[in-house]
Amino acid sequence: MSIREAQVAGHFYPAAPDVLAGQVDQALGTTARPPARRPKAIIAPHAGYGYSGPIAGTAYAALGDDVSDITRVLLLGPAHRHAFNGIAVPSVSALKTPLGLVPVDWDAISPLLTLPEIQVLDDAFRMEHSLEVQLPFLQRRLGAFKVVPLLVGGASADLVERMLERLWGGPETLIVISSDLSHYTPYGDARATDLETCRFVETLQAERLDGRRACGFRAMAGLIRRARALDLRATTLDYRNSGDTAGNRDRVVGYAAISFEDAASARLAEGERAALKWVAKAGIERGLATGACPPVDATTFPVALQAWRAAFVTVNLDGNLRGCIGSLVPHQPLAVDVAHNAFKAAFSDPRFPPLTAEEAGRIDIHVSILSTPRLMAFKDEADLVARLRPGVDGLILESAGRRGLFLPSVWEKLPDPAQFVRHLKAKAGLPPDHWAADLRVWRYTTESF
Repeated sequence: MSIREAQVAGHFYPAAPDVLAGQVDQALGTTARPPARRPKAIIAPHAGYGYSGPIAGTAYAALGDDVSDITRVLLLGPAHRHAFNGIAVPSVSALKTPLGLVPVDWDAISPLLTLPEIQVLDDAFRMEHSLEVQLPFLQRRLGAFKVVPLLVGGASADLVERMLERLWGGPETLIVISSDLSHYTPYGDARATDLETCRFVETLQAERLDGRRACGFRAMAGLIRRARALDLRATTLDYRNSGDTAGNRDRVVGYAAISFEDAASARLAEGERAALKWVAKAGIERGLATGACPPVDATTFPVALQAWRAAFVTVNLDGNLRGCIGSLVPHQPLAVDVAHNAFKAAFSDPRFPPLTAEEAGRIDIHVSILSTPRLMAFKDEADLVARLRPGVDGLILESAGRRGLFLPSVWEKLPDPAQFVRHLKAKAGLPPDHWAADLRVWRYTTESF
């Protein structure tokens, strides 16, 4: 067995096994409760543990307690010391840290080498830290696993996406992107840039990332493209910079922990749902009292509700629709969007008069959190209808300058896919038999409660 010895032990993290294990466990143990669903992928920082260890701990704690089925980790990070094009893998059988050996999964790597942009390049791993600093966290969190170590050089997001598509796998495969955010700018500038970068990730805007925003932007962009294709949603779990963790604020480096989970099965924790129900109700109660939506400070809510999401709020009166307003694309924190849309659904839906105080005691409120809409490909209306997933898909239809949207809940009243599409065209102000070359349809899923 050929082994790559630890390159940065004693520099980026402790070389003594007991000290290292204790530091990692402390970072894992001081984080908030993990999300209700285990993420498929995470983004974690890779600076020295004194700087970014607590934020990395947040990312790995998000995996939760039941990780026994994770047996393979795709680990991607930027190359800092050796310039090359494409993606590099080491020739070794295992990677070593003070906590022991991590086997390299050559069964997964060998098929990748048929791609000309992926190469064995040991020089790229010499004194490279971006992947190595993640290994002790994985060792303490997962125990036994195999790793696919991938250093990303001058590679396109398309190449990273294609590689991820080949190795995506199921619950046995975890994807870890190793990246810091902005480098060596004043504290206030870093926060502004980094929080904007987190919003770009949450809204899956891969094209907005560059080397100024994150050293691992190429790997991040490839993951985001795959997330769009597979209907994942991203959540910033933690953001801090070196000015928060290690003192000097003149020139700081930014760090974020971000999780990606399947949007169709994603679930907020019950406490987070309760907070959204409260803010929706507050939006309506404040509207009745003052005629205005209450101001909402998203930072006072759990991090999952600070994520930028698009949401719809439906108000029903005695079981019948009384108002429904929402956002098609994320443009503000979820808690703020729900408060604003609850207020608008109660008082500004043009189909209904404003809600009255007498009616307010008889309403119920339904919240739907939208995933990122994905443009569908189809040949004709019959093909479109055949591709729909009743009870799962929400649809946005656009043609002739008109647009209509159905939430997945509409399937309860229109269970036939052909009728679903015809009624959606009618909602958009189009004839039920309308078909044109410019007709486009996006699908999305929701978390609804």
